[in-house]
Amino acid sequence: MKREAKLNSQASVNSAVKAICDIMRRSNCAGALKYVPELTWILFLRILDEREEREAAESEAVDRAFTPALTAPHRWRDWAAPLSPLRDPAKGGTPDKVWAFVHEDLLPTLHGYGKIGSTATVRQRLIAQILGATERSRVDSAKNFCDVLDKVHEITSVAVDPTHVFTLSQVYEGLLLKMGEKGNDGGQFFTPREVIRLMVRVLDPQVGQTVYDPGCGTGGFLAQAYEHMRPQVKKAQDLDTLKHATFFGREKDNDTYPIALANLLLHDIDEPRLWHGNTLTGIPSYDALFAGAPDFFDVVLMNPPFGGKEGKAAQTHFDFPTGSTQCLFLQHVLKTMRKGSKCGIVLDEGLLFRTSEIAFAKTKQKLLEDCDVGGIVSLPAGVFLSAGAGVKTNLVFFTKGKSTEKIWYYDLSAVKVGRKTPLTLKHFEDFESLRAKREDSELSWTVDFAAKREAALAAKEPLEEQAADLGEEIAELKASLKTLRKTSPRAPKVAQLKVKLAAMEKEERELLAKAQDIEFAIYDLKAVNPNIKVVEDTRTPTELLEVIAGKGREADEALAELRSLLGGKIHPEPVAHDLKVAGPPA
Repeated sequence: MKREAKLNSQASVNSAVKAICDIMRRSNCAGALKYVPELTWILFLRILDEREEREAAESEAVDRAFTPALTAPHRWRDWAAPLSPLRDPAKGGTPDKVWAFVHEDLLPTLHGYGKIGSTATVRQRLIAQILGATERSRVDSAKNFCDVLDKVHEITSVAVDPTHVFTLSQVYEGLLLKMGEKGNDGGQFFTPREVIRLMVRVLDPQVGQTVYDPGCGTGGFLAQAYEHMRPQVKKAQDLDTLKHATFFGREKDNDTYPIALANLLLHDIDEPRLWHGNTLTGIPSYDALFAGAPDFFDVVLMNPPFGGKEGKAAQTHFDFPTGSTQCLFLQHVLKTMRKGSKCGIVLDEGLLFRTSEIAFAKTKQKLLEDCDVGGIVSLPAGVFLSAGAGVKTNLVFFTKGKSTEKIWYYDLSAVKVGRKTPLTLKHFEDFESLRAKREDSELSWTVDFAAKREAALAAKEPLEEQAADLGEEIAELKASLKTLRKTSPRAPKVAQLKVKLAAMEKEERELLAKAQDIEFAIYDLKAVNPNIKVVEDTRTPTELLEVIAGKGREADEALAELRSLLGGKIHPEPVAHDLKVAGPPA
């Protein structure tokens, strides 16, 4: 049998995936968002079979009972492996037999594990969810389907190097990179793995703590948190807690939810507690796996969708209604944290600096009053380009329990990143060396937010006092006007008082608006590095014109010398001008 090549880099995973997608592309699967769900369930069943075979052997070695989730004939080795009874021509196997078995037996049986009243195990219910949206294969023929099976059979846990890749998450990233599907808003599903690793490392979740991602996409944050926490296991109870009662998430997208389940299950998280539905409206599609989840979580990691818009059904659940998906998700995160809870979240630049919309300012006000914002990292433009989102982003870290006094910033915006030069952990080395003590440097600085707040309160106080005094005058004027309307409704003074009242009310509104603008201005949290030296050109227009003329003379001299060297063979060629002036329409 062909020996599998070691997949130890993003490039090698991309190459293996591209070989599969070349088959899918000729099989009526156009676009990454069609490849991924199809590839997910096929790859999942391949690796699940390998895993259960290993678990059975380990249990037998210690004389312990083991009940697999899948038995013959539904195991990969029974129907999909090249030498399986349904595939091997020597055993009467044909592509048509595989095709019929998948649609008439395999898929209906696995779907049945998720039916109400089923006695299925937790793993079997997970399998039903992973295959829930797959009624039929998206590949167009039995022959092409078997070609896909052959390629997937080569992707095994032995072949994939876990220190470099997350199998399913990296498959998704590879598809978006290679297939050019950035227009499909891949950013809502995938966060670059180096950003994930950095954020998990900063929050440092510990065994016994709960980890939550309210928009988990393919499950990258939860999978990496598991990888971070696994070495902390000291006893069997720790491992049981880690596998069954630690990782919680929510995902809305029907195609992405199964990918997340498969990804987490294949990362050895036996019970991923994922809720399928719209986090912001609270309406579930499937919530059985989330049953018993806590109201509050110890560690929250998230990358909300960029640029999303929500309707009234979502906005009514929040204190500060807005159509902005990110702003609502930030409010949701704050609600799910208790004293001591930590959060790392990716936020776009717009949410950080915008203060013109009340919901944005109020949300950030609550963040800063309820939490200590320990750090904001300004990421380079283009970090999320490979996932289909070109927005400028920031990492924001905070702990709930006390208000923010000082905000420490770190600036990575000058780093040039692209599809071939991605952001790596090496780019964060200086940040990590400085963050523990929040040290200042050329790339890091501290903003005294408490001082800014004090100054703003002092600046707006006179305006609010003026508005309050004006409000009292307005109340008196309204009383006078009411009396006058009763006694002399036609008196000229009634009209005069109405004009005066309107002017006073306008002045009051303007004073209050100015006071609010002063207060809200402090909630512009955009990272602006004060250490960047701006070189100002102080030359006058006359001096600049002389520079331009000098460059022109240099060009003329160079051209004259070139003519001389070539014996005068270079002559300026006449330039034909074909100018047409449009006349009035006929």
